[in-house]
Amino acid sequence: MGATADKLKAFEEKRADLLTMGGDKLIEKQHSLKKLTARERINLFFDEGSFQETQLFVKTRSTLFGLGEKDIKADGVITGFGKVNGRTVFASFQDFTSAGGSLGEMHAKKIWKVMDLAMDARKPFVSFNDSGGARIQEGVPSLDGYGGIFYRNTNGSGYIPQITAIMGPTAGGAVYSPALTDWVFMVKESSYMYITGPDVIKAVIGEEVSHDELGGAVAHATKSGVCHWATENDEDCINKVKTLLSFLPDCYDSMQPFVATNDSPDRECPELDTIVPDRATRSYDMRKVVEAVADDNIIFEPHEMWAKSILVAFIRIMGQTVGVIANNPKFNAGVLDYMASDKASRFIRFCDAFNIPLLTFADVPGYMPGTHQEWAGIISHGAKLLFSYSEATVPKITVVTRKDYGGAYIGMCSKQLGADYVMAWPTAEIAVMGAEGACNIIYRREINSAEDPASKRKELVSAYEEQFNNPYFAARMGIIEEVIAPRETRKRVATILDALKDKKEVRLPKKHNNIPL
Repeated sequence: MGATADKLKAFEEKRADLLTMGGDKLIEKQHSLKKLTARERINLFFDEGSFQETQLFVKTRSTLFGLGEKDIKADGVITGFGKVNGRTVFASFQDFTSAGGSLGEMHAKKIWKVMDLAMDARKPFVSFNDSGGARIQEGVPSLDGYGGIFYRNTNGSGYIPQITAIMGPTAGGAVYSPALTDWVFMVKESSYMYITGPDVIKAVIGEEVSHDELGGAVAHATKSGVCHWATENDEDCINKVKTLLSFLPDCYDSMQPFVATNDSPDRECPELDTIVPDRATRSYDMRKVVEAVADDNIIFEPHEMWAKSILVAFIRIMGQTVGVIANNPKFNAGVLDYMASDKASRFIRFCDAFNIPLLTFADVPGYMPGTHQEWAGIISHGAKLLFSYSEATVPKITVVTRKDYGGAYIGMCSKQLGADYVMAWPTAEIAVMGAEGACNIIYRREINSAEDPASKRKELVSAYEEQFNNPYFAARMGIIEEVIAPRETRKRVATILDALKDKKEVRLPKKHNNIPL
């Protein structure tokens, strides 16, 4: 009994030592940078008492790699699983207080293990990144470690939700795992990610830039689109990750999460009857339309700061998650450019992968013209949008609120791209182009030869609008299913989603498709 008690005491002491990670001084330094430690993040993320740590006693093979007797507690990363709002989630937490959270051979293998467990268990995986990068002393095995993570990110894509929270530095090869996951969160002023740091950039090309300007949360949320949510601090980041998880299923074929609501499927939205301005050149905020339709007016919007002419968001309709894609006339008239096309395409494919129905609100004047757009590849980027909608097999509902012109009409989930049900408000204009532009082409000779060209143009434009630039012509042709009063939008969407909830759509057998990347 004495020997057993001694061993138990030694175990408790050893475990307690490992739980201290980098020690008081480094923890204090972490706090001075307005960052939480990995274990503090764990306590915030998981339901109290539910976290089960894996492989706490793993250590680097330090003598082999020339690290001497340096003690890297838990090898710089904490891995495990627990409950988040009652649902099981697997996660890894790099700890900057332990060897700067640097990734070495055993550090990586701990992450591999928890990722494998997540895929076997068919549960979401969240990576909390706070690392100085590859552990240089370990050489190539640290690079192999990243490769194994990338492979698992790719293998799990579309199978389980994968989320990355950047809560400190992430540089070099380490940035590719976040880019391979579904969603990326960053913390303002304390996190950054880039391939090449400011010092190397200055040495190689002479450009001077700060860490934050180069790869901070706001830079990636507004310029590159790499960051989906730029959060205020660690607590805000963790809370938003938990919010996102509440919208997502555990696995691609799991039941969708349900959140009870007192909202009614029959609730009308009278504010939508007057939201579209009388003049076509005036803007309005499509976000208000989405909020009006959503349960309890709640939406959760990724990429809020990037490619603003299109809005993507998660909402709920009668407790069930719905993915929304909507042109926003408040920004650039809701035009489709190459960034907006990428933003929408990625979101559509994610929703389709996890069986989340798609609701599209169309108010689009066309694709953005100009040399910048053409040279940036708007043709191939725009094709991604067509591809993503066509590929999606989930229920797809489209509501045309105002302008829906030309190729962009097709791109915003028209019937021929597989929309199951298309509705339009009375304010909708579904046409090849605007009436004035069309008349200038069709009736050019007639207008130019008229005694009063301006008056003739006005007459012809009015006649064209009456005949074509309204939803009734499209409804007569069966191109849309019905014209509805704006206030009825939520009620109609809820009814159609319920009717389509068991939709099954079979596609041609093949290894995989070839999206125009």
